[in-house]
Amino acid sequence: MINFQYLRAGSTEKALALLAKDKNASFIAGGTNLVDLMKKGVSSPDKLIDINKLPLKDISLEEGHIHIGALASNAAVADHALIREKLPLLSMALNKGASAQLRNMATVGGNLMQRTRCGYFYDITMPCNKRKPGSGCGALEGYNRMHAIFGHSENCIAVHPSDMCVALAALDAVVVIGQPNGERRIALSEFHRLPGKTPQLDNNLKANEIILGVEVPLNTYGRHVQYLKVRDRSSYAFALVSVAAALELDGNRIREVRLALGGVAHKPWRLTATEAFLRGREFDPALIREAANRSVAEARAFKHNKFKITLAAESIVQALSEASQQS
Repeated sequence: MINFQYLRAGSTEKALALLAKDKNASFIAGGTNLVDLMKKGVSSPDKLIDINKLPLKDISLEEGHIHIGALASNAAVADHALIREKLPLLSMALNKGASAQLRNMATVGGNLMQRTRCGYFYDITMPCNKRKPGSGCGALEGYNRMHAIFGHSENCIAVHPSDMCVALAALDAVVVIGQPNGERRIALSEFHRLPGKTPQLDNNLKANEIILGVEVPLNTYGRHVQYLKVRDRSSYAFALVSVAAALELDGNRIREVRLALGGVAHKPWRLTATEAFLRGREFDPALIREAANRSVAEARAFKHNKFKITLAAESIVQALSEASQQS
């Protein structure tokens, strides 16, 4: 690791002021991703600005939504009574991420900002357009079993690693962002980016901004939800494919539905067309199978990850079926 300066900020204003003084400074809270990146030589900030003293750990019921502070730990959010009652899908997703020890350290803001676990990104001897724009994408012709089947480009086929963000995408969450002159809000579905020609940019957070929290609209998905995570081992593994599924049923009729996939794209992959196809129809195994097949119709795989297309379809069927049976 390189030498770096360590600073502490006691307020959002101070944190932003310190960030403005050095374009190669980084915020640090739990550090569960950033420290790994520094150890591997992928990230080399000149300054680390510790933001743990900022008052951003609250989890509260507000008018029309639940507010979750950026510094709330993944464990605290997953186990909070309000989240378990009102947003069980989010609790499920968080509890399937990483390990208990990491969930105790990792924060909501850090989870939003975490970077891909693509092996070519982490190996500084390999070409990677995310790490060094213009160097190429080693995964395109390399070992790409874990990589994207949606939204990729000739510049990058890496996937976003978060479980939390998949659930938040399905739940129409909004990211609250602090700026020198106030706040702005952006839909989580628009916060993360597809790689396109600029794969080095993971999200739409500006250089002079800080995440303050997320807002999740109140909804009627308190019963029929499921977060299905398919992975190589049962703990401390990133998803090959994950599905966040939420249903509002009127008897057997699907009044509303939310679906998002993880492990398949550079950002959480919301299935809005599939939702529209299912909305208002009777829940039926044949219908769910057709919806799943439609969901992967435009998927495009590479040499080692063709299985992901079938796996994604089967996972959608399973997640929706299990969500419908929850009570």
